[in-house]
Amino acid sequence: MKPKTQRKTKYPGVYVDLNGSYFYQTEFGIDRVTGKRVRKKGRKDINGKPFSSAFEANKELIRLKREFHKVNSYANYKMAYGQFMDKVYEPYYKTEVEESTFLARKTPLQIIRNRFDSIPLRDITVEDVQNFRTWLLSSKEDGGNGYSQSYASLVFGILRKSLDIAVEMQYLEYNISKKVKAIGKGKAIVAYWTKAEFEKVLQQIYIGDFYEHLNFVMLWLYYMTGIRVNEGTALWWSDVDLEKRRLRVHNMLILKNKQDWKRNFYTKTEDGKRTIALDNDTVKVLREWKRRQSEIGMGSENDFIFSYDGLPMLKSTISRIIKRYAKLASVKEIQAKGLRHSHASYLINEFNVSVLVLSQRMGHSSPEITLKHYSHMWEGADTVIADEMEGNIKIETAKETQIKFNGNQNLKK
Repeated sequence: MKPKTQRKTKYPGVYVDLNGSYFYQTEFGIDRVTGKRVRKKGRKDINGKPFSSAFEANKELIRLKREFHKVNSYANYKMAYGQFMDKVYEPYYKTEVEESTFLARKTPLQIIRNRFDSIPLRDITVEDVQNFRTWLLSSKEDGGNGYSQSYASLVFGILRKSLDIAVEMQYLEYNISKKVKAIGKGKAIVAYWTKAEFEKVLQQIYIGDFYEHLNFVMLWLYYMTGIRVNEGTALWWSDVDLEKRRLRVHNMLILKNKQDWKRNFYTKTEDGKRTIALDNDTVKVLREWKRRQSEIGMGSENDFIFSYDGLPMLKSTISRIIKRYAKLASVKEIQAKGLRHSHASYLINEFNVSVLVLSQRMGHSSPEITLKHYSHMWEGADTVIADEMEGNIKIETAKETQIKFNGNQNLKK
């Protein structure tokens, strides 16, 4: 049995030899680049001075461990942002959001990639981030892309989130973008059609043509129900009960193209699953369209309502339809989601619907969400109440004071 040449101290990894000299000896872990174990042993501090105590040896060991982990954790310091996006962030992001959300974020992700692709992660500077922020907010005349503030906020937010993940994954020590002011979303008011504008649009549609008839049904159902765009494109005839006048909204369509789509059995939120009551006019419109579809072999339970060829309707097609008829009717062009806002406006202005009923019809998780998006539409809605308040309370005041003043002469006067 070999005699012991060293003994432990109270500090892990710190020893003292037979001569009373202190030293450290330990393994730091695995080098991420070479894959080899990293072992360290030393008897002197950073200044070359031998340790005079176990405390000094431990102090140096802690310093070396901290330095090693700092360097080793960020050993892949040459990784470019584009590589990080491909290998780390996009795969992570894809698992964190709905497929429809990920597909919708492809363009913002590409905008960021185009800007930072070849720059090493650790070389991205505050100036780089600030210049990107300025570019996002700049008009085309000033060298930018003319993005809306809400879209610029979205893109910049994704950049910040990606660098947060780089920190969590230990590719960076800190998120450099946090040193630059975030871009606020701004107050985004979505354009919508009033009742009068919608009526003008309908006057431009010739339902004698099969495709135009589809256009009419699509615009009508969105306007009269307030369903989300991908909720509408997912509708099958099995979702409609024409006898009970009910529309079941339980699905959303994830669609890359007309041949590559998926009908999910859930909506944007859990509260989005709902059943909407239909008016008789809408029931009549749907009955006639189903009969029209049946003439070409469609209209069965699992056929799309918004279809002329058995395939689902693209969101870009909906946008083109809106643009075409808006131009013909000489009304403002709106986005596809503007039809949802149009429905909210219609119910508020024509029927003074309560926020609770509107919230349930729109599939919001709470009335607070409804107010957040549509509170501006109730502006002026209390005018009728104000008019009715006039003369409701009889004004009759006392003919002389009932108060005896004590002290303040100014009040007596």
